[in-house]
Amino acid sequence: MSTFCDVALPVPLDMAFTYKIADHQPVIGGRVLVPFRTERLSGVVLAMHDNAPSMQAKTVLQVLDTEPVLDTGLIKLGQWISQYYLAPIGDVFRSMLPLAAEIKKARIYRMTETGYEALHASANVGSSRRSKQDIDTQMVEYAVLDYLSMSEDALEGTIRSATGANRQILDLLLRKKWIAREDASSVRDAQRTVQVAMLKEPPIKPGKLNENQQKIIAFLQQQAGRALVEQLRTLDVPRTTLQTLVKREMVELIEEPAEFTISSMKKRGPSHLDFIFNAEQKAALVTIQRSAQEQKFSVSLLHGVTGSGKTAVYLAAMQSVLESGRSAILLVPEIGLTPAAAANLHQVFGDEVAILHSALSADERAEQWHRIRRGEARIVVGTRSAVFAPVANLALIVVDEEHDSSYKQEETPRYNGRDVAVMRGKLTGAAVVLASATPAIESYHNAEAGKYRLIQLKERVERRPLPEVELVDMRSEFQQTGEDQIFSRQLILEVTDRLERGEQAMVLLNRRGYSSVVLCRSCGETLQCKNCTIAMTFHKAAHRMECHYCSYRQAVPKRCPKCDSKHIYFLGTGSEKVEERLHAAFPQARIGRLDRDTVRNRHDFEHVLNQFHSGEINLLVGTQMIAKGHDVHGVTLVGVVGADYALGFPDFRAAERTFQLLTQVAGRAGRGEMPGKVVLQTYHPDHYAVQFAQQHNYSGFYEKEVRFRKWMHYPPFSALANVLVRSDKLEQTLRWTGQLGKWFESTRNEGVRVLGPSVAPILRLKRDYRYHFILKAASREKLNAALRRMLAFADGEKIPRTNVIVDVDALSLL
Repeated sequence: MSTFCDVALPVPLDMAFTYKIADHQPVIGGRVLVPFRTERLSGVVLAMHDNAPSMQAKTVLQVLDTEPVLDTGLIKLGQWISQYYLAPIGDVFRSMLPLAAEIKKARIYRMTETGYEALHASANVGSSRRSKQDIDTQMVEYAVLDYLSMSEDALEGTIRSATGANRQILDLLLRKKWIAREDASSVRDAQRTVQVAMLKEPPIKPGKLNENQQKIIAFLQQQAGRALVEQLRTLDVPRTTLQTLVKREMVELIEEPAEFTISSMKKRGPSHLDFIFNAEQKAALVTIQRSAQEQKFSVSLLHGVTGSGKTAVYLAAMQSVLESGRSAILLVPEIGLTPAAAANLHQVFGDEVAILHSALSADERAEQWHRIRRGEARIVVGTRSAVFAPVANLALIVVDEEHDSSYKQEETPRYNGRDVAVMRGKLTGAAVVLASATPAIESYHNAEAGKYRLIQLKERVERRPLPEVELVDMRSEFQQTGEDQIFSRQLILEVTDRLERGEQAMVLLNRRGYSSVVLCRSCGETLQCKNCTIAMTFHKAAHRMECHYCSYRQAVPKRCPKCDSKHIYFLGTGSEKVEERLHAAFPQARIGRLDRDTVRNRHDFEHVLNQFHSGEINLLVGTQMIAKGHDVHGVTLVGVVGADYALGFPDFRAAERTFQLLTQVAGRAGRGEMPGKVVLQTYHPDHYAVQFAQQHNYSGFYEKEVRFRKWMHYPPFSALANVLVRSDKLEQTLRWTGQLGKWFESTRNEGVRVLGPSVAPILRLKRDYRYHFILKAASREKLNAALRRMLAFADGEKIPRTNVIVDVDALSLL
């Protein structure tokens, strides 16, 4: 029986905390609820021992798990992530465990003696020259004190409802020490339930019921005497009608565990496994199956042209893993791709499938996680965090579209799901398959160097031809027409032809909104976000401007805020404007749009895609959402509008991203019996990324791109990290940046090259001013060591850890 335990807590500190064990013994890898400062936090136990700390240890409040929620392999994986990405260990484990729903957060407030004195003194406060806002704030403050004076303590939500106070006012009262706060968080049952209406016996005579009551009784009788209360709400009767039937003891309401629906995606044709594999697919499948059966770590790069049947290959490999009694994980880059992937998997594996991604509610995520841990689901599909799924006897991890930047998390811990999948495979002896038509330069380089096994699918299934790609030089288009148009004449002709033949088309523009810039024609002022140094995007349907970085929104001003001119002008094009112009050009077309403005939840995405697959929509416009993973056999034309804008970004990966996007969206055409075509509008027709995309030539692009990377010592020929210094005060950002800059100049970091400091491409983002350093090194060990020394110096200079962001293997330098 140990006396103490070390606990990793979700705080920005690189250490575990020692607590005294009370009555119940925790387990390593299990969770405990502990006091931390003024809060109660859930943490993971990393060690048990009898070594008393130098200071008095607080006591564990509650043991949450009698069995580990993280096994030895996942604990090692979390520790590796913490070391490699320089992330606090507690933040890593918080990301690995989607169990926040099991902790009920609650704060209790009580009034202090100082607060009682302030409330008493308020009766004698006279009027003074203060602003209306100050007077209103003070009135709410005294309302809070008055409310607390009538009870010993109260929950935050109760106080806010009763007095109208917000979090800022409560924090102000805390700073004045008029009130005190205590964390009262506790454990809750996260199991989801639904309310079911059941018809009581004996049956009711319809004549004794009014019309609305008869509707409910009749519906219940049709449903064998029971139905979800949610279903009854579709009957268009007042909600009180059901309660009346309950009071008359004709209907009973009960709570039952909710069933989780994998996906609402409709079944579309045969399973991937019903197709006859060609020779390349068979060879690829045999190779992957052998890797999984060997129960030894291996990494395979499955590189196949778009439409070559990569999905069918890895699904067949996952099926063989399942039949052998082992487990598999499938990672997809975005939530939008999860429904289709889950539908495919469910079609093949049934209830053995679980899904994990952030669009699920907290309760749903906890439910799916526990299903996996209990062994009820041995096939897991999800976004990057699904790599942490607690599957037992893991044999295979598949990372689909492995090149996609969505696998990189943009907040702490800043891990790359693809690379974590490789490390998990190494720690558990599993086979890892990275699949893509346009692999990341780093992945393909590893395959060429022999670190990964290269598996290639060079032909489309059934020997279908790759789509013809026609380049339209928009510079010549302007010279010939004298007009700056969104669509070229060739694209209009091709879309018209496809719609007349009853076929489907897609148009890609990788920008949201209606216009990307709002400016004043009189003074030239660009209307920027108040939180970011970035132009606001105009959204016509909502008639507002929005920042796509911090989500700040405001109404479109009628006059310029700088010069008071009424000449507000809208420049640039987004997917909303493209949709409007398509409606004008093709009034008979059935047009749908997929972007982050039309897709607010996973059901919106599924609904539009179902309509596209069924033919209800024959012209789909959208951002990069439409470029990945969709297999719609009726699409014979893809139009690409302005996808080469990214070539002008200050990022060494700009060419790679452009090539990947163009190749991926081109691959949506001609996946059925009819050949496909791509009309690619560009202002950079001679750029090698555009040229090789036109030729579907990945190897040619790779050879050219990798030469540039080698000359400039960029990945994969060096390890790279981005160090970002941020603060909401510019002076503070400059001071901290200067301190770190002087340290880099005066400290010998052998083998590490430091670029900067310099202003980040976006100086101000989400209210923070930002400067950054870029570090490059041939040795990852030397880079990691230099970053650790830099963080230790920052700690010594009292620079808060949350204000110095270290992004190892950074994909975005913005």
